Amino acid sequence: MSLFEKELNDLLVQTYRSIGLMEEQMVCTSKHMNLSINEIHLLEAVGDVGERQDGLTISEISEKMGISLPSVTAAINKLVKKGYVEKNRSQIDGRVVHVTLTKIGQKANTAHRYFHIRMVRSIVQDLTQEEQAAMLKGMRKLNLFFAQKIHRTEEEI
Repeated sequence: MSLFEKELNDLLVQTYRSIGLMEEQMVCTSKHMNLSINEIHLLEAVGDVGERQDGLTISEISEKMGISLPSVTAAINKLVKKGYVEKNRSQIDGRVVHVTLTKIGQKANTAHRYFHIRMVRSIVQDLTQEEQAAMLKGMRKLNLFFAQKIHRTEEEI
């Protein structure tokens, strides 16, 4: 491994851990949230529905997050018990169940989004326009790399 590759690896690992720790701190300091980071990310997926009013199905959440159907089902049921999401049968097809955020789920999701806004603003505040452009270019390439690797892995299965 070259020095560049080692430093890149170390930075990727450190950045991943740091973001996770910051999110955990946000959850720990928030008195009204009894959620894990994974549950917060699940709320984020459920809340990211665009113009849809009916919510997402368990299958859609599973696909969106890349998590197995049984795992999503168990996690959603836990969030229902905690009062963060609700499940509603489709009025068109009674076999279909849509998941939506409750008021408290919306508050938790908004707090998490605000955390990310503050984090990103803090990151970019000391960067020049050129550094911001370079960072975005690098992050886009990195995301494309991972998306392609994930897609290839899915095809191999």
